[in-house]
Amino acid sequence: MDTIDRNILAILQDDATLSIAEIAARVGLSATPCWKRIQRLEKSGVLERRVALLSAEKLGLGLSVYVSIVAGEHSDVWLDRFTKSVAEFPEVVEFYRMAGDVDYMLRVVVSDMVAFDEFYKRLIAIAPLRNVVSRFAMERIKATTALPIEPPANVLPNRRIAETNQFGVTKFQRPGAVLL
Repeated sequence: MDTIDRNILAILQDDATLSIAEIAARVGLSATPCWKRIQRLEKSGVLERRVALLSAEKLGLGLSVYVSIVAGEHSDVWLDRFTKSVAEFPEVVEFYRMAGDVDYMLRVVVSDMVAFDEFYKRLIAIAPLRNVVSRFAMERIKATTALPIEPPANVLPNRRIAETNQFGVTKFQRPGAVLL
């Protein structure tokens, strides 16, 4: 994966609705090579999927709850039952197995406290749990799905710089190149 691939990924993270032509222009490629790179990134699994991000608040899902769980036991049967059941809850938007004093961490999105209480009752009915602690988010200060993609060290971005002359002819150059 080179700088152009990283730039393509950064652009897609910001706005996946851009056309291939727009993405290509931003990274200094023509459409076909850009499209081939995107297809390669999808095939390799680096680019998992392109989705729409929704406003939880505008959909009436304004309560985010972080739930930490200490398991009741650690057998394979318990683990399989618990993880499969929790993964099926639509309210659970993130689900992690943790290291440290907590076994699992969930991010749960619901409409209100009544909806969370209903979720909680279903959660504790799955399997024996030793401890469950819920923390309620009061204010979202930052939320992003964008990963911090950085170009490799000591590599200049591979972008073209465009310059249009008085005759309307556009010429492109790479950083450090001389326009003819």
